[in-house]
Amino acid sequence: MPSPPVSVASRRTVRPPPRPRERIPLAAWDLALLPADYLQYGLLFAPPPVSTAHLVDHLEAALADALAVYYPVAGRLATEQHRDDKGQLVERCSVSIDCAGQGVEILHAVADGVAIANVVPPDADVPVVVRSFFPLDGAVNHEGHELPLFVVQVTELADGVFVGFAYNHSLSDGAALWDFLNAWADIVRVRLAPLEAPDAVTSRAPMFERWSPNGGVAAPVVLPCADLALLTKPQSPATPPLLRERMLHFSAESLTALKERARHELLAAGDKAGAAAVTKFQALSSLLWRCVARARRLAPDQETLCRFAIDNRERLRPPLPEGYFGNSVYAISTEAVVASELLACGHGWAAAAVGRAVAAHTDAAIRSRVAAWTAKPALVSAPVHGNGMVLAGSPRFDVYGCDFGWGRPLAARSGRAAKYDGRVSLFPGREGGGSVDMEVALAPEHMAALEQDGEFWAAVSPDVAKKLGR
Repeated sequence: MPSPPVSVASRRTVRPPPRPRERIPLAAWDLALLPADYLQYGLLFAPPPVSTAHLVDHLEAALADALAVYYPVAGRLATEQHRDDKGQLVERCSVSIDCAGQGVEILHAVADGVAIANVVPPDADVPVVVRSFFPLDGAVNHEGHELPLFVVQVTELADGVFVGFAYNHSLSDGAALWDFLNAWADIVRVRLAPLEAPDAVTSRAPMFERWSPNGGVAAPVVLPCADLALLTKPQSPATPPLLRERMLHFSAESLTALKERARHELLAAGDKAGAAAVTKFQALSSLLWRCVARARRLAPDQETLCRFAIDNRERLRPPLPEGYFGNSVYAISTEAVVASELLACGHGWAAAAVGRAVAAHTDAAIRSRVAAWTAKPALVSAPVHGNGMVLAGSPRFDVYGCDFGWGRPLAARSGRAAKYDGRVSLFPGREGGGSVDMEVALAPEHMAALEQDGEFWAAVSPDVAKKLGR
């Protein structure tokens, strides 16, 4: 058998400076993600000005400094079993982050014979080799009791570097993760080019205290079990499904055109309120939802819906403070509709359906959902499969601001974690200006049908990989 193209040359543990031990109770938003996969994100870079081994030294030293501020990232999950007044164990437990400086890991890997052109080929699927650039493949958040909460893999390519991250989703959501990654990148950038970037460290201070619906300090959430493993079952199937993945680019101009098309359709239908409220996100979601439903050749009476992650921070009253470092995200969805209605009613109608789901996600709705979950915790949840679409990530994440000192990333990718037919990961487009990159995972037959959909491909912009000059 041929040897794998990616081999690990070194593995190191990185710890923050010593500090008093602390435990941070997980909130309902954090606990609900215990059975989910670790987050896996990665960034592709041009060759650094130093050797990869020397680069890893710089990254390691700066990471220790970043962990001095973001110290929970270096901890582990800890479960406390509860006792009654007589000291007897009861069927109750709570989970927290044990901030004892256990450490994170940084790996130096080598992808023999793999070049940038092999990682981001234009007009092609995401290559299978990219999966090898992410650590902790298959890990679920509950395993953060033993595994590091954050692992970095720096993969040396023939003409570049890929920096892949695995991150425990029960620690925080993607918004907080990218704050941490950018804070780390700021430190590295100052060290590599101190004269060129003396004021580079501008990251806001994180706030680790968890939100409480009643105000004040959040009390630990009590779970109805003594053994947490009884409530946590991995979301991902034992055998990963056969999928095709493509990274598709939508320019700001294309998104504006999609929005205008939806607005005109809604005005023609007499829905002035829907037309006034429609957004580019709603228009993009509508396009994807309708075209994938068509690619799946759903029966007319089959139900389908569009589900997407939404940030609670600005929707709460009062809003969460800037720098809130935890999870504050929910998955919400449109109402289920039959395929015939979705396809017949048009682009604007579907965009308005997405808009109604967003508008309904108010402070009251969030608090009601938190109260219901706290009263009856449910850690066993499955992603939408079959006829639905799930949009995760966000074009608002500061992905391309993550500059470690030798230039902005050339591309961003996600790993194999939480991938299934109908899963979409959203990234900002590299050129900025409101553009969006969309990593779409579909069953092979569904992707093949989508590739023949004229309505869909009319909105897709030229592949960004062509602009890398590779």
